[in-house]
Amino acid sequence: MTPMLVVAALLQSVQPASAQPAPVQGARLIITPAEPMVVAEDTLRLQARVVDASGQPVPTAQIRFVAAGGVFEGRVDPDGLVRSGSTGTLPVTIVAQIPGASTLTQRVEVRMVAGPAATITVDAPTRLVAGQRLVLAPVVKSAAGDVRRDRVVWTSSNPAAVSVNADGLVEAKAMGRATLTGRVDRATTTVAVDVVASRVASISLSPSSREARTGDVVRFAVTAKDAAGKTITGVTPSYSFSPGQGIIDRDGAFTGYEGGTYVVTATLGTQSAQAVVRLTPRDVRRPATVVGRLPRMKFTTEEVWLHPTREIAYLGTGSGGDRMYTIDITDKTKPVVTDSLVENTRRVNDIMTTPDGKHMVFTREGASDRKNGIVIASLEDPLHPKKCADFTDGLTGGVHSTYVYRQEKFGTHVYLTNDGTGAFHIIDISDPCAPKTASVWKTPRPDAGRSLHDVDVQDGLAYLSYWNDGLVILDIGNGVKGGSPANPQLVSQYKYDLNDMYRQVEASGGPGFIRGTHTAWRHNNYVFIADEVFPASPVKGAKDASAGRAYGRLQVIDVSDIAKPKSVAFYEPEFGGVHNVWVAGDTLYMGAYNAGFRAFDISGELRGDLRAQQREMVHVHTADQDGFVKNAAMTWGVVVRNGLAYVNDMYNGLWIVRMEPKPDPKKSAIVP
Repeated sequence: MTPMLVVAALLQSVQPASAQPAPVQGARLIITPAEPMVVAEDTLRLQARVVDASGQPVPTAQIRFVAAGGVFEGRVDPDGLVRSGSTGTLPVTIVAQIPGASTLTQRVEVRMVAGPAATITVDAPTRLVAGQRLVLAPVVKSAAGDVRRDRVVWTSSNPAAVSVNADGLVEAKAMGRATLTGRVDRATTTVAVDVVASRVASISLSPSSREARTGDVVRFAVTAKDAAGKTITGVTPSYSFSPGQGIIDRDGAFTGYEGGTYVVTATLGTQSAQAVVRLTPRDVRRPATVVGRLPRMKFTTEEVWLHPTREIAYLGTGSGGDRMYTIDITDKTKPVVTDSLVENTRRVNDIMTTPDGKHMVFTREGASDRKNGIVIASLEDPLHPKKCADFTDGLTGGVHSTYVYRQEKFGTHVYLTNDGTGAFHIIDISDPCAPKTASVWKTPRPDAGRSLHDVDVQDGLAYLSYWNDGLVILDIGNGVKGGSPANPQLVSQYKYDLNDMYRQVEASGGPGFIRGTHTAWRHNNYVFIADEVFPASPVKGAKDASAGRAYGRLQVIDVSDIAKPKSVAFYEPEFGGVHNVWVAGDTLYMGAYNAGFRAFDISGELRGDLRAQQREMVHVHTADQDGFVKNAAMTWGVVVRNGLAYVNDMYNGLWIVRMEPKPDPKKSAIVP
């Protein structure tokens, strides 16, 4: 070593060690704004700083922002920029790392609220008789269609004819015309009301008596006459009933929930009329038999699908599942796995064959190479599918659900969801092994709040379960709006207030919970839509199956007027949620998550609370000691064929269930 190097080494050895930051005492985070709020679909900048015990800034602190829930409603960048995509609450955790000190964390909840009032709608009769009263029930929404809870201020242009008070109570006082105006900030609406000249001398209610079952819809009509016996047309009475539980609409449709005798009353001005309804129990409950079982323990179980012409089932996998199983169900008592198709994925969520059974499509999510998309397989040998194509263009974020549908005019297409963008993709598979994009459609919402979960296609119309946007109906070949697979056109939308509907879930598990329109199924003049709802946090101190549960409501949407869908009935299990459904005949079959497998009667016109009407037919609790999660049900969905329900449970594999005929009380009676 040269003398110069020796000197340098000696000098280095006596140099003090590099300066270490002094310990920080009493460090704390300060977040601004302290109670953050942002209008839905807008942005907000969160700011954070670390100070020590004396209030001085700690410049060495490294701060980042992380979403702690509500990920379907908004996002936060690491630097604190909140991107609101919907109404709701976005919990954000702020993490501050200080060299030589403990990591600091603090949580804030960003309230994402509806924008200013833009529209007021109210459904009210416009022709009244003197003495008649009614209450207006306006709905206030923002420009984005989000419901607001504003108090509407009402005024009347002619109080001598029609008065209205601060609560929206309308009273027809004398013959004449008035315009009722409702205001919230800059939003206004008007209702023109006529008070007819004739005074009602008598009214009658038809039918005057009726026998029916619980859940049946009994429609009443009122005939009003003046003193000369002349019929007064165009007026709407007020209805009520007693005793018992049920519902009666403004149009006179009555549905009782319990057996017994009801008195229905119609009132018009000072006159009233009564009718009697005698209800017997619906009595649709029946036994079920588990015909066969195929437990699965390596992965969770996802979608089940049946080959259209063969006794073969296909089963998806999740929780790291990288395969799709083929199952021989010739012997229903002993389903047997014959093959599996292994792919680069962590979840095969959805499976469906082409109508001719020659090809199948299944989805991929969580692929290690981020390609995801869909897999198309040949079913030349249906027991041993062989992949013929991948399709990943624009679908790197994953595909959750698909629907395969053929139209004679347009050919066969796959209608699918894009996890990454929330867009609706239509893929042309007229040549199944050479798929290509036909079109892409999405709702006009920021990416942070756009999420498409499921697709149903019937008669050239696509029914999209658009999470924060509710039910969206597109013309993809029906012709009602001139749409096609290459050019889908919006027909209508049914959007509702998820935050209000599930406020009890937030109360029990905290903000940032999962909730959204999850699935849709068109049947006759109804679309059944189901919500997927899970609390933000488990029950404290509990574990396994007792730690949490699903929630959710199935709504019945009347689409007899496809341009104006409206909710007319609902079903909500006493425990558990609502997931995928299947309708066959007059029966709706459902995977109800923790609530197991359910089936209920949907015959006739549907109104009100279907569970309260005793429409449930069968319940099987699909828990199993040999399951992926022991002794816990998590029923995903069901496919029905030839009187058998093929039920897939996430924790417990495949169940084959038969709903037995209702027992004959005469044959089952015990004779001494």
